[in-house]
Amino acid sequence: MSTEINMRVLLKSRPNGFPTEDDFDVVESPIPRPQQGEILMKSLWLSLDPYMRGRMNDAKSYAPSVNVGEPMVGGAVARVVESRSPLFNVGDLVEGRFGWQSYAISNGIGVRKVDESLAPIQTAVGVLGMPGLTAYFGFLDVCDPKPGDTVVVSAASGAVGQIVGQIAKIMGCKVVGTAGSESKVKFIVDELGFDYAINYKTTDVAQSLDELCPEGIDVYFDNVGGFVTDAVMERINTGARIAICGQISQYNLETPDMAPRNLGLLTRSQAKMEGFLVFAYENRYDEGITRMATWIKEGKLKYKEDVVEGLKNAPKAFIGMLNGENFGKTLIKISE
Repeated sequence: MSTEINMRVLLKSRPNGFPTEDDFDVVESPIPRPQQGEILMKSLWLSLDPYMRGRMNDAKSYAPSVNVGEPMVGGAVARVVESRSPLFNVGDLVEGRFGWQSYAISNGIGVRKVDESLAPIQTAVGVLGMPGLTAYFGFLDVCDPKPGDTVVVSAASGAVGQIVGQIAKIMGCKVVGTAGSESKVKFIVDELGFDYAINYKTTDVAQSLDELCPEGIDVYFDNVGGFVTDAVMERINTGARIAICGQISQYNLETPDMAPRNLGLLTRSQAKMEGFLVFAYENRYDEGITRMATWIKEGKLKYKEDVVEGLKNAPKAFIGMLNGENFGKTLIKISE
């Protein structure tokens, strides 16, 4: 290990609008050494997620911004290669927020061991990690689905959306998804079992919703915001439930869109719109992981991964994801 280096991807500058590769800096540094009570981990899989765009801004949010000159924040699966903690052994597979770097130090807080028997280890930052748990609790707890509900999911081929739609089908709902290409539309219907799909780039979303949801919409799981959400809001039923998970259509705007002006629809329909963070359900993670792992083994829950090799390619892959170029859960595979 003494001949190896720690590759790190740092935030070089705060972007205005869409990030560019010039906003990142890939550097090499010595591998850090753990102190008493700490562990040294070598990252194997890095998760790329839309929320990271917000961390690049110097703005108030539910979590601190990344400082310029520091590694980008991100969840990863890693192997413990040196331990000075009684809680972890060399060789343990763990998951946590280790950032965009090949080696990381931790005192163990916020680090969980990965059960290799459940599914491939990278699912610990995918379907059995933050994205999957976001889908599980956001849909089942926030949306309170009932058999026969009509459910609309935006960004339905993404890491969260694909899981939400499948759980909705397991719960006996009718599911319509929106996505940005014909291949994604075909995938969520033919492979994931959605009832219908809408290509929001080539189709009039409002007209399609009228055709596909003539009875109205009971549940909306929102990952995008913007005009897709506007169209859904006009068609919600009395007592509808709306989960605000993400607003990816807004993250890279240099000038913010006009603020929502149709919130009166919530009064008319007596509907509930709720934003949520998966971290509020931390004490129930085992429930979600166990249940979804069972669905995977039973063939009821599928997942698609978009894997890019090499940590140095993380900036390009991240920018592509923000532009909708990914297909499924975006992962960086880091050589062991």
